[in-house]
Amino acid sequence: MSVPPSTLDKAGQPRSVTVVLTGGIGSGKSTVASMLASKGAALVDADAIAREVIAPGGPAYGPVIERFGDSVVGPDGTIDRQAVASVVFSDPAALADLNAITHPLIGQIMIERRASAQSRGGVIVLDIPLLRATHREQLGVDVVVVVDTPVEVAIDRLVEHRGFERSDAEARVAAQMSREERRALADFTLDNNRPHEDLAAQVDRLWANLESRLTGRGGQDPA
Repeated sequence: MSVPPSTLDKAGQPRSVTVVLTGGIGSGKSTVASMLASKGAALVDADAIAREVIAPGGPAYGPVIERFGDSVVGPDGTIDRQAVASVVFSDPAALADLNAITHPLIGQIMIERRASAQSRGGVIVLDIPLLRATHREQLGVDVVVVVDTPVEVAIDRLVEHRGFERSDAEARVAAQMSREERRALADFTLDNNRPHEDLAAQVDRLWANLESRLTGRGGQDPA
């Protein structure tokens, strides 16, 4: 797809804006990611890449089985992510070991895919559940967007819509970064404790802001 002249930089190269999209489990982050992709954003999904690296033949497949044993391998030979999750969410050392295996691989692939998308220009959305302050510099991020939802609402969604046991949902939410920590890293916060139409309107304002940045006109807080 050709890049309009207004989105080229002074050197004639496609201008891009890199966004990190994050939010706790049950926040509705995936819904926002889909909305942005439907508007034309290039989406790089950390969770999808996490599935790729532990798939048979993937670079983390063998190391994960070596660390956690054959009990995490399903009948079809794939790694059972739920089995792994049941171990690591109750064992901080095991979680650290899993992260040490997978996170460098996921990060490298995200950097490569971001670079590929950047060469084409436009809005690039990095969908990252586990945001860290260091990601802004490591990934060359321009904007951090947080999808924010009250803890109890997120837990209710996991139970009602994704079939979690409440105790499991509570443990998953508690194991993640707090709302306050995520919001402290945000340039823009989307409130997903309102009707869907309101979330869509917030995303529209965010997209207008990103387009302004893309065309070199700057951008103000869309909230």
